[in-house]
Amino acid sequence: MAEWPELPLGEAGTPLIVAPHPDDEILGVAGLMATLGRAELVAVTDGEASHPGSTVHTQAELALIRRAETDEALRRLGLADAVVHRPGQPDGKIDEEALTEVLTGLLSPGRWCLATWREDGHPDHEAVGRAAARACEATGAVLLEYPIWTWHWSAPEDPRVPWDRAFRVPLARNVRDAKQAAIEAFPSQIAPLGPEPADAAILPPHVLARFARPFEVIFR
Repeated sequence: MAEWPELPLGEAGTPLIVAPHPDDEILGVAGLMATLGRAELVAVTDGEASHPGSTVHTQAELALIRRAETDEALRRLGLADAVVHRPGQPDGKIDEEALTEVLTGLLSPGRWCLATWREDGHPDHEAVGRAAARACEATGAVLLEYPIWTWHWSAPEDPRVPWDRAFRVPLARNVRDAKQAAIEAFPSQIAPLGPEPADAAILPPHVLARFARPFEVIFR
């Protein structure tokens, strides 16, 4: 990891960040967003299917909760004024064609587009990555991909992961603190909704630890 080159941020502009679910963008690139102090977000779904058997909240209620959590997380990153697009795609059933069209309308030549990696190991993450790749190809935007689930199933030097395309984004202490605060803005994901197994935390401490490094990783 120490050998990965640092990602130059001089051409980042105001990047378009594409998140399959609320909190993916925070786990993956909150530090980059806070370092730049600017970003535009496409929140593809509302993450309403995170607890499909919940005894506490309906999916409609979870959608509202997770929207509010995203807004609070952005505020904690100093990005309360960031533009957020919400296509309202169904969690677990992303329409790649429709999303590609949305992203194509937001991108332009040279603009950075950060999306979940196309081979991340989660269907929604991969669909978002493919849609972003197609939109970047159509517009001349710059595709950068951030891994999320990859950290759960891969190991150093895993040949399935494009480590040769990996870049580091070092995070200053204040940025790391802001990222941690933003992660804590998602109680619906990091704490149980209730006592039943169906309401268990989606992101327990051992998972969150993978996103507490003093740097973030981008595939370019």
